[in-house]
Amino acid sequence: MSRRHCTFACEGAQLIGSIDEADGSTGLLIVSGGNEIRAGAFSGQAQLAARIAEAGFPVFRFDRRGVGDSEGANGEFTQSGRDIAAAHAAFRDECPQVKRIVALGNCDAASALMLARGAGADGLILSNPWTFEDGEDAQELPDAVRDHYRRRLADPAAVKRLLTGKVSLSSLVGSLKNALAPAPPPSGLVQDMAAGIAGFSGEIAFLVAERDRTGQAFLSAWDKADARIRKCPQATHAYVEDDAREWLGAQVLDMLRRADTN
Repeated sequence: MSRRHCTFACEGAQLIGSIDEADGSTGLLIVSGGNEIRAGAFSGQAQLAARIAEAGFPVFRFDRRGVGDSEGANGEFTQSGRDIAAAHAAFRDECPQVKRIVALGNCDAASALMLARGAGADGLILSNPWTFEDGEDAQELPDAVRDHYRRRLADPAAVKRLLTGKVSLSSLVGSLKNALAPAPPPSGLVQDMAAGIAGFSGEIAFLVAERDRTGQAFLSAWDKADARIRKCPQATHAYVEDDAREWLGAQVLDMLRRADTN
């Protein structure tokens, strides 16, 4: 396996991509979330790319406009559809043996792929999709509050703090009110995301890190009975835990192998 870099254009700006080479005809396109560079948090995306390429699937990562090494203005995730489309085309140019592309996005990169109607990919891995409108707070969501207190009550030290009066009762009462509140209705963003993938013909997997409040918020806003949802119980947002990294890699390889046989 070898890694190389490339440049490609998006509306007059020069973007930078990284390719982990492999001989497979199905490839993985990794879309970075937030303003994260293509290496990912703590180089997590670079490490994932190396693992996937070692298994025989080429991987393409890139910095969208205005992020990392790429030129141009940063339009944030709602405006990144053209960046993803340009990366998709560059991947095919740089790796002509690739016939099928599965796209992976975490957080608002997952949302961007949904808003872009899959951005031309043959399969989608949508991890912890971002569902918040401006001004919304993940800390106050009922499901997030309930999960927080489930974990706290399972911690003997936290229970001792409560019983010895070291927890603010006013804060506790306010949190419990939030926990008992009904889930808010789907936001306009969630509705747009759902509409974006309504006609998508490829396979989709929703990955949720259960200790991540962005993932919890997605579950609150989405149909919990959706059979495409796969949960990792002990994972946080970037899957930095050893078991979570293994789980994430296994999910990605499963989707790539499924696409490879279609």
